[in-house]
Amino acid sequence: MENSIRSIMEYLCETLAFEKITFSKCRDNHILRASVTPFARRGEAYIQIETFTDDGKALHRNLTAKEAAEVLCEMAERQYKQTNVRTQNGDCEIRFSKKEQCSILNRIKTTAAPTPQTLTAHNKKKQYLLDPATDDGARAFLFHLGITDEGGRILDKKRPKYRQINRFLELVDDIYGTLPGDGTIVIYDLCCGKSYLTFAVYHYFTAIKGRTVKMHGVDLKPDVIAYCNETASALGMMSLSFSCGDINAYEPPAGEIPDLVLSLHACDIATDIVLKNAVRFGAKAVLSTPCCHHEVFHAMNSEPLAFINRHSMLSQKLADAATDALRCLWLEMHDYDVQTMELIDPEETPKNMMIRALKRKKARSSAEKEALQVQYDAACTLIGCVPYLGRENK
Repeated sequence: MENSIRSIMEYLCETLAFEKITFSKCRDNHILRASVTPFARRGEAYIQIETFTDDGKALHRNLTAKEAAEVLCEMAERQYKQTNVRTQNGDCEIRFSKKEQCSILNRIKTTAAPTPQTLTAHNKKKQYLLDPATDDGARAFLFHLGITDEGGRILDKKRPKYRQINRFLELVDDIYGTLPGDGTIVIYDLCCGKSYLTFAVYHYFTAIKGRTVKMHGVDLKPDVIAYCNETASALGMMSLSFSCGDINAYEPPAGEIPDLVLSLHACDIATDIVLKNAVRFGAKAVLSTPCCHHEVFHAMNSEPLAFINRHSMLSQKLADAATDALRCLWLEMHDYDVQTMELIDPEETPKNMMIRALKRKKARSSAEKEALQVQYDAACTLIGCVPYLGRENK
């Protein structure tokens, strides 16, 4: 196989020796990314292209393996500035610089016979990024956190947590192509709690992606932080540390800017505090799942919305939606592109919404920010209160 885009894509489609192809940094600003996976239909090999747009849509296109090579080549050469390929025989990364110079880092081993992707129908058994049955590192920290037994079997009561962790890693995997392609990745987990996610994300970057990371968790509970540091030491996670304290008072080491800030189910305005400080730190990406929207629920005072607010359950749903929509607007005012998405099946947890924010390379204009501020102020007037981030922004 020649080290060219066309040769790589033709090889992948001919052998089906890939698990996933992720396209990111699209030249069309209305397209966020695309992912490509193989599947079988009526005994024939197909490739599905799933394209995500900035209006929250996911567009699907199914091609035969024979048809797909030319399309994937066009996507990698002309539509996207970064392509990441994951196979069982190594990974490949294709990047275009600002001057449109192409670099290819191809670690796919072709000396041995290719290992083709085992194709199944769309209703195939779920494959998880963390598989304690085959991954010793995953089994070690999942057992340490009480999610599996010593043999790697997921404990029945912990299956929802296991699915939640894997879903979160899928969302991290989706933005992997937007993070720096080399060097150390700096990650903060704010309001980290018992740190199920922290250990999982550390494992994802170091063991699955083979990257060097510097990861730090912050929480207010001394006993939890002591436990997390002991666990990190016991697992040999030397670049993972935790500190006890107020996030508002936390100061990163001089010159350090986090590539990724995480927060899972920070309660009420703790989510706002996480978002405020992620912006203060200049984080390049933020993944946050809000929880317990008490502030707006108790503060709403709106005559136009009285027909909703007289019903407690409906008022709570309105407060949840209004709080998170205002958070998204606030992040957009601070030069982030923002999406909301489902984290996990709502039957497992009602708090299943994630806010994903990616720092824009080009700041919004003053006029654009002013228009967003007008929207923000009008929304606050409608619900009859100004939430934490709105007050902090004054």
